[in-house]
Amino acid sequence: MGRGRDTNAGRSGGRGNDTKKKSSQGKSTSERKNVTARDKGKYIDFKDRAKKGDPLPTFGENVRLNKYLSNAGVCSRREADVLIQTGLVAVNGEVVTEMGFKVSPTDEVKYDGGTIAAQKKQYVLLNKPKGFVTSMDDPFGRKNAMTLVAKACKENVFPIGRLGKDTTGLVLFTNDSDLEKKLMHPKHRAGQLFHVALNRKMKPEHLAALTSGVLLEDGTTKFSKAEFVSDTDSREIGIEFHSGKNQIVQRALESLGYAVVKMDRVTYSGLTKKDLPRGNYRHLSEKEVGFLKMT
Repeated sequence: MGRGRDTNAGRSGGRGNDTKKKSSQGKSTSERKNVTARDKGKYIDFKDRAKKGDPLPTFGENVRLNKYLSNAGVCSRREADVLIQTGLVAVNGEVVTEMGFKVSPTDEVKYDGGTIAAQKKQYVLLNKPKGFVTSMDDPFGRKNAMTLVAKACKENVFPIGRLGKDTTGLVLFTNDSDLEKKLMHPKHRAGQLFHVALNRKMKPEHLAALTSGVLLEDGTTKFSKAEFVSDTDSREIGIEFHSGKNQIVQRALESLGYAVVKMDRVTYSGLTKKDLPRGNYRHLSEKEVGFLKMT
């Protein structure tokens, strides 16, 4: 989940002569009109802005030479373009200076006389415990979920998306940048289901509002599903969504007058916590990886 908190409320549907009366979801219409573009920008995920117009990636075996060099950890793609242009890269014994040249898994690629081996793609699923951040580098020195998967493979893997420090549940780690791009793309945002415990019992009309639409500073949010976890405790709900907006669950619930006590991600893009105890990880099967790339 992202950073920043929001205690401003949403909007209920009714209008009437009493314009000063606040809706059951928070601020009045006149107050909401004063929300600035800067306020909205706080909750727009960076990846949404950066990748809004990007095409979805493909998963063919042949890849561009600059990407091959980048995936092997030699340098960035932009730096690889320079190496290729200056004639420092050879494929199967022939110097390649053509931009956009593609290589296959069986090709021998050499840089400055040394053979390069592309990194093996790794896919590691962690059931994150409470108290761990999920960032590549944390300036505050807090416990990092990266340390929990450090021994999973020799390749350097990174988390796809983030979970808040006190949020538990599934986090996928990989070195497959194409898969990350696909799962985080605004046109194909990976579905995720959270088990949420609230500070008080939720009213049925508020549960219905989560799927019909809750107005927040960055627009109206509709969750795919919102249900009570059991018939006996209305303080626990399941929420499914595909949005990448920062702290979207907490903000929507706060706008309805609830505080999140616990939150656990139980599914992520079809992956589940079955047979995966808290604090442990496992490698995805070939079938699971194929499913992620196809869906």
